[in-house]
Formats: sequence, C-alpha cells, structure tokens
Amino acid sequence: MGLFDKLAGWLGLKKKEVNVLCLGLDNSGKTTIINQLKPSNASRCRLFPIPTMYLSGRCFIAQTQDIVPTIGFSIEKFKTSSLSFTVFDMSGQGRYRNLWEHYYKEGQAIIFVIDSGDKLRMVVAKEELDTLLNHPDIKHRRIPILFFANKMDLRDALSSVKVSQLLCLENIKDKPWHICASNAVKGEGLQEGVDWLQDQIKSMKT
Repeated sequence: MGLFDKLAGWLGLKKKEVNVLCLGLDNSGKTTIINQLKPSNASRCRLFPIPTMYLSGRCFIAQTQDIVPTIGFSIEKFKTSSLSFTVFDMSGQGRYRNLWEHYYKEGQAIIFVIDSGDKLRMVVAKEELDTLLNHPDIKHRRIPILFFANKMDLRDALSSVKVSQLLCLENIKDKPWHICASNAVKGEGLQEGVDWLQDQIKSMKT
C-alpha cells in the first residue's frame, strides 16, 4: 500500500477522487517521488501531447514501465481505489508549459518538487511557481501546496530553509503551504509531507 492509498483510507475517500497535481522542473525527482507514494498495483500510462494533435483534441497514449527523461512534455496518470493522480513533467522548452493550465481547475492540491542541488535553475523554478500562483484558476483558491526540497542527500544541496527563501514562499499569504526536505530515492521526508497534506485536504472537506 502506497502513502497516498493510506491517505485515502484516513480520509474515508472510498468513492471520491482527489486530484493532486505534481509539478516542478525536469529532473527534480517528481517521478521518483510518485513511485514512492503510489500503491504497487496502481495502473499507469503516459501521454505525449503533441501541440498540433492536442489542438485537434487528440493525443497519443502509450503504456510504459520505465522511467525515462522527459522530452518535451508528458503527463502520467494513475488511479488508486480513491485517488486520481496527475503528474506533469516539463522540459525547459517554454512552448509546452501552457499545457499545465488545462488541469488546474480539477486540482485540489499541489505538490511542487524542487531539486535542492540545482542552484543554477532555482530562479527558473521560482518563475514557474510565480506563474502558477498567478494563474486565474489558482490565484483565488485556497489550494494547499506541498513543497518537497528534494535530493537532500547531495553534498551541495541547499537546506529547505534556503530553498524557501529563494522561492520567496513567505509571500504566499492566501494558501496553506508547507516545505519538507526529502530524499525521494530512499523515501525520506515523504511521510511528513503526506501527513500535512492529509490534514489540509480533510479540513477542506469539512
């Protein structure tokens, strides 16, 4: 049983779907985190939207078992008994990032993953976060945001406090947020984040 399946059990969500959007730059560790959180028997598929095909309402769907670097933009979805999980992987190509927003309305919580060892792209991560927070489908909602300052096992990794400062998280006043230091490969720090997310989603539904 994965951590999100336990989360669903705690919340009593046997027939409801909770859409959690997992965002972040490429190579931040999103896929590794998702593999730690999801149940072992969860179904998964990967969609590769191509701009011309996407505009015509079509996309290619391919079953996949391997974790591979994302080229362009991909969406991975899996379902547990009660959760619908959507993972967005983005490349550095700005032309693909506008596809994120098509899923904002259905999102009830956000996980934003940061590579704590990638100091050079911390500014890019902040720009993407700012764009997310200012989007009309997110800006006026009290949607909880869980940040994972990932790859804390790296020697030169920034602390979660430093990551928080660089992303200016203290400026987020209208949404509940929390940051956890994590090592996704070993699963360290993930339980703390899930516990916090559990409390936030539960309070939203009461």
